[in-house]
Formats: sequence, structure tokens, C-alpha cells
Amino acid sequence: MSRRKKSHQSHGTPNRPRFWGKHAVAAALDNPARKVLRAWATRDAAAFMQFPKDVAVTLADVTDLARLVPHDAPHQGVVIEVEPLEEIWLDDLVTREGARKTILILDQVTDPHNVGAILRSAAAFGALGIVTQDRHSPPESGVVAKSASGALERVPWVRVVNLARALEEISEAEFWRIGLAGDADTDLREALGPPKVALVLGAEGAGLRPNTREHCDALAKLPISDAIESLNVSNAAAVALYAASIA
Repeated sequence: MSRRKKSHQSHGTPNRPRFWGKHAVAAALDNPARKVLRAWATRDAAAFMQFPKDVAVTLADVTDLARLVPHDAPHQGVVIEVEPLEEIWLDDLVTREGARKTILILDQVTDPHNVGAILRSAAAFGALGIVTQDRHSPPESGVVAKSASGALERVPWVRVVNLARALEEISEAEFWRIGLAGDADTDLREALGPPKVALVLGAEGAGLRPNTREHCDALAKLPISDAIESLNVSNAAAVALYAASIA
């Protein structure tokens, strides 16, 4: 047990996550809202990265850096330890400006790779931000940051205690809530229309929970062929965001 605890701490904690990879680290360094506590880098990476003067940088070889991150993590010669970003409130998200306002709601999507990829798509298609349930979503981590390829620093991420209540507040802010469900009768393109849209996606396998479905204004499916049963949730999010961006 003690060995497992030591290993977990050496890879960072939810209160002091570690990021790795040049894109994730560079984005964190460029974000004035992100507090960087420590950094480790190879000599080449240290010369490439723009570390603030107040951040202590420890020069390390590739083998030493590998011990600071999970097994086989592609650190690309640089690792940083950071503080999580300050909490963002739902009211602040739904009132953000945008030509076409789209929010992504994730119903217990817990895989950090998927959440990171969804953040990346949210940045690519100009979404206002994402909303997750606090107890059923991954914390900020190196895996999320790496998968997001910098978008973790750019896309607002709201964590809520009660997702159903959050959906009610989103409705009160005049967002049209569309739940993506493979068993829906309506295609997504037919459900879109209002300029303020909240796209609600469930976890792979389980999909949307019944209470979440009840808090949607419409249920819609992606028009995929019969050759495959469903898309990965992060791919589904990307397709849905694109559809919303051109509607």
C-alpha cells in the first residue's frame, strides 16, 4: 500500500497535477491564470520552452523525467507541476459572449483521454465551454492536458454538484438542450436551430442517465451508417460541435 501511495504522489496529485509534453506545457506557461510551481526539463527542452523567471527549472535526463510521469507518458523532455485553475461558475459560462453559443454537457464521462479530446474539439469549434459533474469527471491531470493539446488552458470547464439542476439553469439562460442518444428518432441536424445550444453527451456504454434525458428539450442521434453501432464519445462531440457551428 505504501509503495502505491508513493508512486501516485510521484506522478502528481489532483491538488498539484503534473503536465508533460511541449504543447500542454507551453499552453500552461502562456496562461496567466495558471500557477506553475516547478519544472523539469532536458537541456534542449529548457532552451526551447519559455519558463518564467520565478519558476525553478531542474535539468534532468530523459530517464529521470520518465519517473515523474505515468508509465510510457510522452513527456517530450519537459514536465511541470502546477496548481489547478480557479473554479469557474456556471452563471459566468452561460453569459459569455459569442456569435453562436454552444455548451457541452458531459454526463459522467470519466475517461481523461476523452475529456481532453472533447476540450480540444470545443476549442476548435468555438464552444463557450464544458460542464461536468464534479464527482463523476476526471480532475485536471497530465493525461487531460496532453489529450487536450493546450485546450485545457483555453476552454472554460465548469464543475457542478447536481447536473440536473445545472441543466435547469442552462434552460433558464435560454439554451436549447439537446441530448445525444442513439435510440432517438430525430437526427441532430433536425434538432438544431436556436442560436444557443447545449449539447448533452453521456458516457460510453451507459449513455445518458434517465434523469439527464428528462432534462433535455430534445433527444437526437448522429446520422451514422449501419456499418458501426456508435462513435467514441469524443468523436461524437466533435461531430456534434461541427454540426452546431454550421447550423
